[in-house]
Amino acid sequence: MKTILTLSGGLDSTVLLYHLQNQSHEVRCISVDYGQRHRRELRAAAEIAHRARVEHKVVDLSAIRGILAGSSQTSDIEVPEGHYEEESMKLTVVPNRNMILLALAGAWAVSTGSEAVAYAAHAGDHAIYPDCRPEFAQAMAVALGLCDWKPVQLIAPFAAEKRSKADLVKLGASLGVPFALTWSCYKGGEVHCGRCGTCQERREAHQLAGIPDPTIYGG
Repeated sequence: MKTILTLSGGLDSTVLLYHLQNQSHEVRCISVDYGQRHRRELRAAAEIAHRARVEHKVVDLSAIRGILAGSSQTSDIEVPEGHYEEESMKLTVVPNRNMILLALAGAWAVSTGSEAVAYAAHAGDHAIYPDCRPEFAQAMAVALGLCDWKPVQLIAPFAAEKRSKADLVKLGASLGVPFALTWSCYKGGEVHCGRCGTCQERREAHQLAGIPDPTIYGG
C-alpha cells in the first residue's frame, strides 16, 4: 500500500515508519515547519528518512506561527516542566496541529495516488491533546475518505491497537528503530532537557519497556 506518513522526527512516528515498512507499505514521509520552538525535530526527521531510504518532504508553513499562538511551542511562553499529568502541560498544545498535518498529507496522497495517510497517535497520548483522541481520528478518516474521487484511508494503528508509549519502545526495539536519532524535547536545543513532559515520558517509556534509553539528557 502506498502510504503518506506524518513524520515529526519523534519516537512515535519513527516507530510507525519502521512498522509500516515491515508491513510492506511503500512509505513517503512529510514533515512540517510551522515555526515550532523545537525545530530540531525536523533535522531528526530528515536523518531518519534518509536512514530508512524513503522520500521525505518538509513543508515550510512557518508563516502560520502567528495564528497558532498560545502554545509554548509557537509563542514566547516558557515550556512547562513536569509530568504530562500536570495541568501546566496544556501550554504545549499547538492549536489544531494534527488536522493541519493530516490535511497536507492527504493532499500529497491524492497527488501521488497513495491509498493511505498514517499518523502515530497512540493509546498513551494524554487527554490534553484533543487531536489525538479516537473521535478526532474517526472524523478525519471520514474527511479523507471524501476529499477526492478516490478515497484516502487514515491509518492510526497504535491508537486502534491501544498501544502505550512503552509498547512502542518495545516494538521499535524489535524493528531496529534508531532511537538515538529521534527527537522528543519541546525545548529544542541540541540535547534533550530531561525535564519537560515529553522528555519525562520518553525516559519513563524506556524504563517500563525494559529497553536501554540511548538519549543524552541535559538535566
